[in-house]
Amino acid sequence: MRRERVAILVSVAVGLVGSPVLAAVPPKWMNCTVVNKRYPHGVGKVGARDHSTGSSRVTNFKRSNKLYAEAIAANRGLDRDRDGIACESS
Repeated sequence: MRRERVAILVSVAVGLVGSPVLAAVPPKWMNCTVVNKRYPHGVGKVGARDHSTGSSRVTNFKRSNKLYAEAIAANRGLDRDRDGIACESS
């Protein structure tokens, strides 16, 4: 009986150590589709400039250092090009 308990505890501990711990992402910042429903052109820092070339640069995104910091803290993937604008879309 004692051996069975030890085996179960070891297998649970190994399973916990071997699996990545996923942080809960608030639904508000889950992905760009969700973000763009609320902020159609994205969320960026005050003074940020879109890095894309040509006439398709985004200039009418929501400017807010607080919202941008909250978005990036929740999900770094929202600003893949690291230009200070999360989920920019024209």
